[in-house]
Amino acid sequence: MMQDPNPLPWGAQDRYQAHFIVRKHIDQGVTNYLARTKLTTKGYFSSKIILKVQWDGNGSLARKLNEDIELNEMIAKQSPSDATIIVEPTDDAIRIRNKWKNHLEFGITKELYEIYDRIAGHIKKV
Repeated sequence: MMQDPNPLPWGAQDRYQAHFIVRKHIDQGVTNYLARTKLTTKGYFSSKIILKVQWDGNGSLARKLNEDIELNEMIAKQSPSDATIIVEPTDDAIRIRNKWKNHLEFGITKELYEIYDRIAGHIKKV
């Protein structure tokens, strides 16, 4: 059998994403638990650095995350890809995740784990 010289662009992709799940019954409304980082950066491509981290969201979780200056300083030390963090509710839990990565980039460092753990602590308190 001859291999197609122009394969279709969909199918199994070399992309991975770690999800950290925090079990919590959502009783205050879904939008209260939506938050994502908004990065202020300087530079381009591989020399891009993060100057400031803010949390974008309408609920009390985004407010609490914005008030945690030490957390935001921890995030600012990460790469722009790792610093892009999304917090979103699912059925009876809240998911913390970042961008999709290929098999070479995929992994969770100790620092990222500490960041996600701290975010999870804020989720439990809201």
